[in-house]
Amino acid sequence: MEYLFILGRNVDLSIAEINAFLETNYKSFKILDKIKNSVLIEMQEKLEEETINKLGGTIFIGEVLVNGDDKEIIKKLDSIFLYFGKENKLNYSLFDFESPFHEKISFYLKKRFKEEGLKASEKSLGRILNLQDKETLSLPSSKNQENYFLFKNKFGRIVQSCDYQEIEKRDMKKPFRRPELSISPRLAKILINLAQVKENQRILDPFCGVGNILQEALLQKIRVVGVDISLDAIQFARQNLSYFNFDRRDYLLIKKDSSKLRINNIDAIITEPQLGDLQKKVPNKDEAKRIMRKFEDLIIKVLKHLEYKVKGRIVFTSPLIINKNEKIHCNLKKIEDETGLLVLEGFPIEEFRNDSYIGRDIIVLKKTRKNKEDERRNF
Repeated sequence: MEYLFILGRNVDLSIAEINAFLETNYKSFKILDKIKNSVLIEMQEKLEEETINKLGGTIFIGEVLVNGDDKEIIKKLDSIFLYFGKENKLNYSLFDFESPFHEKISFYLKKRFKEEGLKASEKSLGRILNLQDKETLSLPSSKNQENYFLFKNKFGRIVQSCDYQEIEKRDMKKPFRRPELSISPRLAKILINLAQVKENQRILDPFCGVGNILQEALLQKIRVVGVDISLDAIQFARQNLSYFNFDRRDYLLIKKDSSKLRINNIDAIITEPQLGDLQKKVPNKDEAKRIMRKFEDLIIKVLKHLEYKVKGRIVFTSPLIINKNEKIHCNLKKIEDETGLLVLEGFPIEEFRNDSYIGRDIIVLKKTRKNKEDERRNF
């Protein structure tokens, strides 16, 4: 089976998330090709229907139906159902990822739907998607009944779509939000998948704030422990989690300094520490370095205390400051040296908006053999 994943604004981060997610949940897969914001993946198993709801960086998932030249595609499509709706009216769009057959397949679809008695209309891609690399792409209308795609010599149908409006609506309705400080549901999902945790495992967020990461993990049936030094944050997180009616047995909230936390049986750490004081203007180089040193001291102190308590990966964000043409990052070598942990190959991955001077680095740490030997001696 072959699936096309059409990705969101941060393509590199989305691909890293998909890799981690598929490694955790499926026996075998292979990335066959990549064009712009899409990746073609071969799988031995059928993809679960609700996969799109577990991914933060994927907008659409399509299933390849046929391949070949234009004549072969048309011949094979003649025996395949393409529209499963009940209405006689059909609005659809056709993604084109470097296919030489777009015009011919477009004509075929119009002719076929007309012969089937459908009031069908092919809609041009209109919604704008601004990628992090500044490229601009178009998306189909959310009102379409169907969407199809051409990927070189392959034709398929979009089978799963992310409802970002519903996710935003859900996020806006919870009792407490801190939009200037909190991580988005989209990014929270990505961090969870990068941590490679499964249902019924338990994660720790040592800087949980109002509980955004905890919320997204609980929605995926992952048990959580949230810790924050702020009493207000813990109280707000408790009200947010209560709002979603999560089972109280699946989450624990603790007001405490995470560098002094006593806890065991944690499968992964997933967190966004405070990225520094809110900046109303671009910090100069000296100020940026001060912010980085403060962050490094904080994360090292907490990780040195907690690394023996966690079985798997540690996923966190760190500040990224964009000062004119220069990007200022925290010192990952220092974090590695002082914690004994290693940054996973391929990380950090930058996450930022093109109109912003403050962004994030997404970092995944793994244990070394020395970490594991030290852990055994401590228990």
